[in-house]
Amino acid sequence: MIQVAIHPPCSGWDELTKRPAMDVSALFDTVRPVLDEIKQQGDAAVRRYEEQFDHVVLSSLQVTEPEIQAAEALLAEDLKQAIRTAAGHIEAFHAAQRFAGIEIETCPGVICRQKAAPIEKVGLYIPGGTAPLFSTVLMLAIPARIAGCREVVLCTPPRRDGSIHPAILFAAATAGVHRIFKAGGIQAIGAMAYGTESVPKVYKIFGPGNQYVTAAKQLVSLRDVAIDMPAGPSEVEVIADESANPVFIATDFLSQAEHGADSQSILVTTSESLIQPVVRAIEEQLELLPRKEITAKALLNSRIILLRDRREVIDFTNLYAPEHLIIQTADYASIAQEIVNAGSVFLGAYTPESAGDYASGTNHTLPTNGYARAYSGVNLDSFIRKITFQEITPEGIRQLGETIRVMAAGEQLDAHRNAVTVRLETVL
Repeated sequence: MIQVAIHPPCSGWDELTKRPAMDVSALFDTVRPVLDEIKQQGDAAVRRYEEQFDHVVLSSLQVTEPEIQAAEALLAEDLKQAIRTAAGHIEAFHAAQRFAGIEIETCPGVICRQKAAPIEKVGLYIPGGTAPLFSTVLMLAIPARIAGCREVVLCTPPRRDGSIHPAILFAAATAGVHRIFKAGGIQAIGAMAYGTESVPKVYKIFGPGNQYVTAAKQLVSLRDVAIDMPAGPSEVEVIADESANPVFIATDFLSQAEHGADSQSILVTTSESLIQPVVRAIEEQLELLPRKEITAKALLNSRIILLRDRREVIDFTNLYAPEHLIIQTADYASIAQEIVNAGSVFLGAYTPESAGDYASGTNHTLPTNGYARAYSGVNLDSFIRKITFQEITPEGIRQLGETIRVMAAGEQLDAHRNAVTVRLETVL
């Protein structure tokens, strides 16, 4: 069920780091006509595709205030309190990331400043699929609110009766979403990218989704709107040694695998004696899971890798660049210091990935498919732009002018050189 690799040579590591992700560019020809119709026909096309793909006939796309208010009454009190608690932790962590701005005089009379400005309009996509991801609402909407985004809109697919899962509506109200729309898949991405009669056009789209959503986000990002990051199936790597609890490792493996059939879990260890206890624990726990069939398929993509020493473990991990990295070793703090490619890292035996997924405060929208080598997970900076300013006084142009003139001449850009020359003539 789970592949086991014993002391693989470094030359074989590239194969072991492969993900089950498909090339979504193969879907572009399917996705592009849907986007074109949304762009041209607006709400009518969105409603038509909602009937085709989500099997629901909608008279209106926007969720009403009474629907949002009714959602609270439909949820158990313990779930509402859990959502509020998680929201508080997420807010605390992201509020601490606020950028105060900088100002520096780089030389006499040359003042450079930088300030943060929120992205004015952002769109959040929340999948319906096999599970209502209300936690993702918190992870995206709370930093958007803290950043000061003027318009935060959310699209999520409706259920067959035309309603939205009440936990998604409650989380949206808790997090401060301004407007919610009943639209899923390609049509939701198109509506937010182009704007319709109901759905406002946004400047950046956030959120996970299936392969069609991913393809749609990539297409609209070519010229119409920014997106958060490239996305692929979810993944976790666990680093463990002989001190680790096999039962804990198995739960981490399975909690990742139950996301979807294309998810991936990897255990990297230098302890051969750990392998069979972990395999047994995975098999025992799998039998008890309601999502057993989906989880079992994901385990076919998963691996246990026995490496020779600590150096190999660190090098392999930085090559794999996992979305989630759990370190359950006696020296986890020391290993963590050498990790440079990972989306989010979970330290010690009592820090499951589930904590970051829901309520510790860090964000769970993270780079997958090795993109952690170059991308950060969603954070407050994802919702802001940093604008630079410069101001040069007469003394400043005297100090800096000749440097600019020489560099412009070196690039053979005479108009650039002249822009400085005419100013120098007035102050020298």
